[in-house]
Amino acid sequence: MDSRSSDTYAGSRAYTEPGPVQALAATTAAAVKVVIVGGFGVGKTTLVGALSEIKPLTTEETMTQAGVGVDDVVGIERKTSTTVAMDFGRISLNEQLVLYLFGTPGQERFWFLWNGLFHGALGAVVLVDTRRLEVSFDVIGRLEERGVPFVVAVNAFPHAPVHPVDELRGALDLPDTVPIVDCDARDRASSRDVLLTLMRYLHSLAASPEHS
Repeated sequence: MDSRSSDTYAGSRAYTEPGPVQALAATTAAAVKVVIVGGFGVGKTTLVGALSEIKPLTTEETMTQAGVGVDDVVGIERKTSTTVAMDFGRISLNEQLVLYLFGTPGQERFWFLWNGLFHGALGAVVLVDTRRLEVSFDVIGRLEERGVPFVVAVNAFPHAPVHPVDELRGALDLPDTVPIVDCDARDRASSRDVLLTLMRYLHSLAASPEHS
């Protein structure tokens, strides 16, 4: 996953630091779990860090020779660190609802950790990089196999190709009902909008006749 110092964002807008909030509000009535997933190097750590109102927990380690020939670094050759377990953060959407954010490792060799991270998850955000859409195929397939509802967020990378939503939907083989939104994983407001899209999507699913 991308760290906030990743050269992927070099020369672009500065990372938005999380606010100073630490304690849960006394009015908090519900807390739910959301998982941030995506291929290797799509910006999951960056998104969790931008959103979290507490200092995020990360498990980033320096990339070593052990990953050579195993991890696909095409397009992110200058990436120097990677998440080996999970990222964790927290955001209060309003005075009553708190989301706990769990970012998954992107490399396939760490996917055995997904079972625990997805336990009890209400839904997921799939972060994609249009320069490397293929790294998202297996991720989306695993979510569909597990029956986890999700939205797709297209992260804004410098010089990344821009495609119409219909083309992206076709390339990712997604049904019309799954929301696809643009985002900048460095920006707190943009990333928060992604979570609000997920919440609205989950609400619409719960209100549909098939779930009643």
